[in-house]
Amino acid sequence: MSFQLRKATRTKAKIRLGLSSISGGGKTFSALLIAYGLCGDWDKIAVVDTENNSADLYAHLGSYNVVPISAPFTPERYIQAIDACHAAGMEVIIVDSITHEWDGSGGILEAADNMPGTSITKWAKLTPRHQVFINAILQSPCHMITTARRKQDYNIIQEGGKTKVEKNGLREITREGFEYELTINLQLDAMHNATASKDRTGLFAGKPEFIPSVETGKMIAEWCETGIDVQAEIRDAITKLGNCETIEELRLFKETLQPFVTDDPEFKAAGNSRYMELKKLLAPSTQKN
Repeated sequence: MSFQLRKATRTKAKIRLGLSSISGGGKTFSALLIAYGLCGDWDKIAVVDTENNSADLYAHLGSYNVVPISAPFTPERYIQAIDACHAAGMEVIIVDSITHEWDGSGGILEAADNMPGTSITKWAKLTPRHQVFINAILQSPCHMITTARRKQDYNIIQEGGKTKVEKNGLREITREGFEYELTINLQLDAMHNATASKDRTGLFAGKPEFIPSVETGKMIAEWCETGIDVQAEIRDAITKLGNCETIEELRLFKETLQPFVTDDPEFKAAGNSRYMELKKLLAPSTQKN
């Protein structure tokens, strides 16, 4: 298999934003404000609510949508709720919170406790289920905001023949490593101030703490819109296929395109269709010669 180099291309993106805090840290409220800044339309925002209808507490903000989930908090039920948001034409989906999928009633950890077999056989079955849930977040065509609870973490150490327990800060209650999948991960303190533990946008990393607002969402939306509109590029390329009058022109035209265009299934189908058209059109003249 041969490999080809290409120039790096900044394309428009949908944000993958995480918010985490202890209980009462303002996760839901902050997520709603950011969501409105992202799309500017409450009717296009949906909250997948696992927190006992807590999303309804902020109904005074606007006419956003709520998809309540109760136990069992299986990955599959989360995915069904996310799919319902897609079907309803939402632009921003808030999953509030992902903690229950991991450490809630019917979640992954409880499933592991109740499942027979060794640790290896259990996680061989559970890890793929959890990963499908993560993929549903990462591959959504919508902006995705997730919230997670945080709790005190501890280290158990041996010192002088004695066991000591030391506090080790706060950690998110979800599978370790989830934040690495996100574009931005913000940690909220008890006063609702946010700091970035991860930031690929450069908007918040190394900056002073701040209180998330609608303006925060607008800043993120502007960053997301900076770059090539992939779908517009694909549509334009498909239109230009009709300008190719020979198979050689078609080949040369494809060589000018970025891989995200040539690898697109719709473009491939249109390209193959144009190739067959040209082959049919050019066949008679070839036979006469």
